[in-house]
Amino acid sequence: MRAVVLTGFGGPDKLEYRDDLPDPQAGPGEVRVRVGATGINNTDIWTREGAYGREADSAQSGWQAGGFAFPRIQGADVVGRIDAVGEGVPVERVGERVIIDPALYVGAEAGLATTPYLGSERDGGFAELVTVPASNAVRLETELSDAEAATFPTAYATALRMLRRAGLEAGECLLVTGAGGGVGSALVQLGVLRGATVVAVTTGAKRDWVLGLGAAAVVDRSEGDLLQQLLATGCPPPAVVADVVGGPLFPDLLDLLAPFGRYVVAGAIAGPLVQTDLRTVYLKQLQLIGSSMAAHEEFAALVDLIQAGSLKPLLARAYPLDQLRKAQADFRMKDFVGKLVVTVSAPGP
Repeated sequence: MRAVVLTGFGGPDKLEYRDDLPDPQAGPGEVRVRVGATGINNTDIWTREGAYGREADSAQSGWQAGGFAFPRIQGADVVGRIDAVGEGVPVERVGERVIIDPALYVGAEAGLATTPYLGSERDGGFAELVTVPASNAVRLETELSDAEAATFPTAYATALRMLRRAGLEAGECLLVTGAGGGVGSALVQLGVLRGATVVAVTTGAKRDWVLGLGAAAVVDRSEGDLLQQLLATGCPPPAVVADVVGGPLFPDLLDLLAPFGRYVVAGAIAGPLVQTDLRTVYLKQLQLIGSSMAAHEEFAALVDLIQAGSLKPLLARAYPLDQLRKAQADFRMKDFVGKLVVTVSAPGP
């Protein structure tokens, strides 16, 4: 089969396009999926760079330290059709269109904290074929193309879990950072669906696009005091801040929160090491919540929203498989809105 193989930690040069790899075989309880399209995520870049290692030991690692090995086929956000099943899986599933839940844990939700992830600890979807546990291949019935559907899995499942863990309720104000990116734009859409008033932090260049997703107001992170900008919108102090940026913005976000507010974080693209005044946390009685990926139940809820047509796919660009290096390089530039996707076989419902 054709695939792009990651041969080591490093830059795009570590991605090797191959057309001579053996076809994977579905084991017991597994299905094999012929890939239509696979979305690109920050996780792909950070895994390639080994960025999940902790600063304390300067180690490089994939999503779960100790579970990553080369060569590895990346790609977590897979849409395609089942073309073979392993022992114990009904043969009637062959031909079924599916979207893959990339969290590979089994059992209770507690397993999510240490789960292997598709494209990190197990070969993923930057390939013509991928095998996964049958329960991770979720039936998908939608008129969206494979490329459009592949914009959803990681970004929207991550956003959905963030808002559920923060307990966002209708009528509350939600502040979203990084609103022009994959998870941020998903947070905007999902926050609006939950009946929240959404204030989005992004750049001026993406302002109109984010407003088009339903945000009530946009704050330009490059234009100074966030508090003054928030006050100028007429929106109240947010009950929830959903952050995927981190870095120097962190203390300002806590200052912005209303008393008894909830700060939920699922990313640190501006830097993982932050400082703040703990008195802000305890005097305002804030909750600080960590979140990543999504439980299987939450992924199923996301698929329901996709099939109901409640979410807008934000497909920015699609690339053929042999251009994955360019796609990842373009992803790092962040000069697009929405999601980048790699198409593998002919797209379509």
